Amino acid sequence: MKKRILLTSFDTWLENQPSNSSDDLLLEVMKLDSLPYDLNFLRLLPVDVELASVRVVDKIEEYQPDYVVCCGMAASRQKLSVELGASRGETFLQTTIDVKQLVSGAKATDISDDCGKFVCEGLYYSVLDYLGQKNSTAHCIFVHVPVLNQENLIEVLTDFLLIINNLALL
Repeated sequence: MKKRILLTSFDTWLENQPSNSSDDLLLEVMKLDSLPYDLNFLRLLPVDVELASVRVVDKIEEYQPDYVVCCGMAASRQKLSVELGASRGETFLQTTIDVKQLVSGAKATDISDDCGKFVCEGLYYSVLDYLGQKNSTAHCIFVHVPVLNQENLIEVLTDFLLIINNLALL
């Protein structure tokens, strides 16, 4: 049985942004038709914690994925960043995935414990909290995506596909 993976991306939040790199990356993945997984895409989430969280949780309930890979843009970063977890107030929720094992073999990926204080952390926390409360067998990670360009696209896409492949092997 194919692993079911839900991939999410955000819309832009500034008027001068032509696109959000998280969505640009998912568009590149969508072009590939040889991946041996059941991928479901929830693209262009609103840049609003509550609205984005409701949409993702609704999609989790509908699709029943094995894995949720939430993606967000990190314009100041040069590599992919897989986030260890997310905070809300004094509470920190950590992913149930072994992140070191997940990024094993990646060349353009860092492990991060700073999901930022923007909508990315709010969404990640909400999904981790929902999965924990439901005692779900699904697992979630959050991947921050740098601005994509001709110089980094192949390396970032290769690492992202490696992460998806590693997820499916866990």
